[in-house]
Amino acid sequence: MSTERSPIRVVQAVHGRREAVADPSYQAALAEELRQSYGTAGLVELYGRFMAGDGFVDLLMRKSIWQSVAKSCGCGLQVGSGAGFKHPETFEIGNSVFIGAQACVQGRHDGRCIIGDNVWIGPQAFLDARDLVIEEFVGWGPGAKILGSSHTGIPVDVPIIRTDLEIKPVRIGAWADIGTNATILPGVTIGKGAVVGAGAVVVSDVEPFAVVAGVPAKFLHWRTDSTPVKP
Repeated sequence: MSTERSPIRVVQAVHGRREAVADPSYQAALAEELRQSYGTAGLVELYGRFMAGDGFVDLLMRKSIWQSVAKSCGCGLQVGSGAGFKHPETFEIGNSVFIGAQACVQGRHDGRCIIGDNVWIGPQAFLDARDLVIEEFVGWGPGAKILGSSHTGIPVDVPIIRTDLEIKPVRIGAWADIGTNATILPGVTIGKGAVVGAGAVVVSDVEPFAVVAGVPAKFLHWRTDSTPVKP
């Protein structure tokens, strides 16, 4: 058995380099027909019939239903099997957005969820999208999470789950990259081009083009630095 290690390979990215291509006209017509025929509640129910499959029809219907029910939605959307949502009528989705299998985007009836062009959201991601903006060309690792709200826990003589919900906006700047299983806490802003390491828990704002990691996440170095600073 050879112990020789394979060399590191550098290959071109796929999703981030893809040019937005207009959807076939029949897809827009299908989305409009679904919107007219089912309405928001009916579309959410209909989605369950096509949520789990991987065939062409299931993929087409998931995409068309998201386009029908969202506040706005660009072309080239891809939605993996098992991906779920709540209050999709508040979503504003850009062009060429990918949402991985079993991801969940949870909005709120009076909330705001904006996902910019060319965003890639990995499988099993969870986005508390009650007040969320993700700008363009963001990479979102598998299993990474946004927590955008928490209970006040006051007064203490009632169950916490019955206390008021405090919603804090989360903002993810353009070109940022969020590592696998990282967690972004309520009220945090991730700056443009910043990198969040895998498994990090981000409790405070991250400066543009900074690299952070750990629990809680700490600054490691700037992406422009040639010699990283030890944590």
